[in-house]
Amino acid sequence: MQRHGFTLVELLVVIAIIGMLVGLLLPAVQQAREAARQMQCSNNLKQMGLAALNHESSMQFFPTGGWTPFWTGDPDLGFGYTQPGGWAYSMLPYLEQAALWGLGQNGNEAIDGTQENNASTRAQSPISIFLCPSRRTNKLYPYGGVKLHNMASTSNVGKNDYAGNAGDGSRGASGVSGASPSNVADGRNVLPDENNTGVIFCKSYVSVSEILDGTSNTLLVGEKYVMTDHYETGRATGDDLTQFQGNDDDSVRATTAIPAQDRIGFNTGSIFGSPHAGILGVALCDGSVQRVSYSINNETFLNLGKKSDGNVMKLTF
Repeated sequence: MQRHGFTLVELLVVIAIIGMLVGLLLPAVQQAREAARQMQCSNNLKQMGLAALNHESSMQFFPTGGWTPFWTGDPDLGFGYTQPGGWAYSMLPYLEQAALWGLGQNGNEAIDGTQENNASTRAQSPISIFLCPSRRTNKLYPYGGVKLHNMASTSNVGKNDYAGNAGDGSRGASGVSGASPSNVADGRNVLPDENNTGVIFCKSYVSVSEILDGTSNTLLVGEKYVMTDHYETGRATGDDLTQFQGNDDDSVRATTAIPAQDRIGFNTGSIFGSPHAGILGVALCDGSVQRVSYSINNETFLNLGKKSDGNVMKLTF
């Protein structure tokens, strides 16, 4: 009886062909996954842009940058330059997170243990909108900062992969360094430095009417640079604190240097950047989302961060 089957050579040829096809398909699959992650990142920025505009419509100014990195959000201190927490904290009610924003609220501006514990609980509540899926997942990460004046000690916190636009640099305001909790009352009444050129900075309360270069030409929030080897450690400069802390390079960045793609060994907390190849995502002050090339001209990127210097730099694609 005649038998039919594959020879060993034929089988090896088939296996080799399958291997080649898989090798060709794998990069396409990876590219499709990265494209999906970039789309999710753009959606995060879009939601933040809309939340900021809703905040501006309701409060007549964009979310504040907060006081200093020694403070986190306090619901009893409201919105604007009286609020020690950063812009991500002030956005919470406009991101359907009003309950998280209000943790510990009791109508008492003095700091007590209950407020500190609730602030710690809030810091340990990661929010997916604040995380780029190309960089890391929605979970807790190590906290590398000091004990905050108005938050109980914690070792793990949520992170924020985005930074507010501080223009040519966020200038502090006297009286808000906060050597002790008693400085809350003093800091509440200190105005921001009027020389700040960005939109989100120390004690900022910038309105749409102040953005003379046009809301579609001015950066609001963008992806921030983080060292690739410190995504999980909480030790990278500009990525060691919580998602709700006040003004610091964790939460605001200047546009004085061109953005860069995340990489190993380049430890800077002062620039914008992302894990994406070639581009980073930004939300402009009109709520639109754009992609910016790492090869953008330095002057163009600097002026994109300045809200009213008269040098209008419109992104074109």
